[in-house]
Amino acid sequence: MRTDLHRHPTSALTGVRNLGILAHVDAGKTTVTERILYLTGTTHKRGEVHDGTTITDFDPQERDRGITIFAAAVSCTWDGHRINLIDTPGHVDFSDEVERSLRVLDGAVAVFDAVAGVEPQSESVWRQADRHGVPRIAFVNKLDRAGADLDTAVASIRERLHTVPLVVQLPIGKEDGFTGVVDLLRMRSLVWADDGTDVQEGQVPDDLREEAHRRRGLLEETVAELHPDALEEFCVESTVSAPTLAAALRDLTRTHEAVVVVCGSAYRNRGIEPLLEAVVAYLPSPLDVPAVRGTLDGTVQERPADPAAPFAALVFKVNSTATGRLTYLRVYSGTIRKGDTVLDVGARRTERIGRILRVQAGRHSDVDRAVAGDIVAVIGLKAARAGATLSAPATPLVLEPPSVADPVVSVAVEARRNIDTDRLVSALARLVEEDPSLAVRTDPETGQTVLSGMGELHLEVAVEKIRRAHGLDVGVGRPQVAHRETVVRGVSGLVYRHVKQDGGAGQFAHVVLDVEPWEATGDDDGGTTDFVFRSTVVGGRVPQEFVRAMAAGCRDALAEGPLGGHPVTGLRVTLTDGATHSKDSSEMAFRTAGRLALREALRNSAMVLLEPLVEVTVTVPDDAVGGVLGDLAARRGRVSGSTARAGTSVITAAVPLAELFGYATRLRSRTQGRGTFTTRATGYAPVPSTVSSAGAPAR
Repeated sequence: MRTDLHRHPTSALTGVRNLGILAHVDAGKTTVTERILYLTGTTHKRGEVHDGTTITDFDPQERDRGITIFAAAVSCTWDGHRINLIDTPGHVDFSDEVERSLRVLDGAVAVFDAVAGVEPQSESVWRQADRHGVPRIAFVNKLDRAGADLDTAVASIRERLHTVPLVVQLPIGKEDGFTGVVDLLRMRSLVWADDGTDVQEGQVPDDLREEAHRRRGLLEETVAELHPDALEEFCVESTVSAPTLAAALRDLTRTHEAVVVVCGSAYRNRGIEPLLEAVVAYLPSPLDVPAVRGTLDGTVQERPADPAAPFAALVFKVNSTATGRLTYLRVYSGTIRKGDTVLDVGARRTERIGRILRVQAGRHSDVDRAVAGDIVAVIGLKAARAGATLSAPATPLVLEPPSVADPVVSVAVEARRNIDTDRLVSALARLVEEDPSLAVRTDPETGQTVLSGMGELHLEVAVEKIRRAHGLDVGVGRPQVAHRETVVRGVSGLVYRHVKQDGGAGQFAHVVLDVEPWEATGDDDGGTTDFVFRSTVVGGRVPQEFVRAMAAGCRDALAEGPLGGHPVTGLRVTLTDGATHSKDSSEMAFRTAGRLALREALRNSAMVLLEPLVEVTVTVPDDAVGGVLGDLAARRGRVSGSTARAGTSVITAAVPLAELFGYATRLRSRTQGRGTFTTRATGYAPVPSTVSSAGAPAR
């Protein structure tokens, strides 16, 4: 067992692990992180979520609510390896925090509840990791709970996440009797003391020896099917040695062909040492992942993870504190030191690095430099925002920023005292700077300031942060959802002629359009998820540069639909014919024609209003199922499944987001506080009775 916690971390990149902790709400992410920090000697007291004493949940709101809201970075040392760890939120409203974290990570630990298995948000963050190509290992937590079952949890990983779980441990004892694990690679037992402070390594218990050998054989067979070296050894020896097995598990993890599964109980301090061993053994270092790619003058370039290479880093988080502005960086290549000047490539401005900090969530320690592979915070940058690329001024490079989801819920906010209006504007600007998934705008009709975000809780947290951090008394209106409009029946052959002659050069553009509903199938060239434009004009009647301008004009028209000024989605526009003038036709004329023609076409199409839908998973006692189902039906919910689990029922339904405001309070009252629910965004659906045809008003 590796217990040397005080060795200096290796300076080589092979000794660095940048990883995140991913999971559903209440699966135990923060507790796992706290135990890692305690075990590695970073902290000297075990923090508890229920006591509000955790290191990573350091924000007052996180401690009050008992959930992770903001991704927190910490750094620790284990067996000579530097581990940079990010504890991510598990609530769906804060999935954008997870997205930004995954963009800069090399690996992840996915935490699952041994009773619940894969839950809705577990699945969502797993898919996010898939998109970013982040290798993962799985930690099945809470094996000490009543009803905990490793095999059931692993089956849910296989069925819901569509991956091959490779279980490398066998629990010793069940539920309250869970005391340790059998390590199937080394065929040894690890048993923890009652308080989890000490672990004893020994022989496999007699009553588990046969089962352990059976599971080791299954592990060898599964790995041999996936890995050529293991298969070769298995065919010759009829078994796979521990070194070959470990090397194969490492390769399969990094190629995403399988996921290694370890288990334990973080709250009881059992299973954390083997988890750290798995992190070091199987997850990649910065040298094991592909070199970061960026663009320079339209050409793609790679920057190796080399401290001697030109400097390149990505800003993934900005945080304003009482002591200054903290900018969190992932350094991909090169080296920076205090006092260096760096280039914010997107903003085309240089900034100076004042201090470099090794991050411990809400605490920090100064370091002289940061090298490729490091995750650090810097002080001194005045304007760099999340998603910005920082590089050496002489060798600029633009890295792909994290994607930002469109807000779906909005509230009107106002300062209760007129003298605080300017302070509120400043506070909102700082809020949006820290969290790109928030947006602020002024409603042109009402003059209200509107704050938009990813959910009711997201906005509630944002407003509370303004109140606490800035001491403002803020009034908040009822949440409103972000609607969309789409075409259900289009128009064909719409002719639009744009002619403008007011002295000097005129404008002329003649276009003929078809507009039709469209759903992304991956077959349309140049299509996006919500709009596609194509041209079937032949004979050069409309030059290509005018066609491109026409497409840009159509996109301009999508900003406001005819039903209520909402963005338009889900349509295909085809330019079927057109005409130009030798002197008066220009790109500007065709862009204007595209915008005005599509607006007219939409007014003559049958349109429908769309509202955001969410998948709601409600866990309630069996005696409250009837009332909960009736309430979901009253909220226009469509139940898609219901399963029984140890005296409770888990109900899944698709519900319009607008109908879920205040649902938490209603569910608590119907279930005497015993019911819980989670949500996951699933897309948009038509609002009942909103079809408008040929300019008729929506009902």
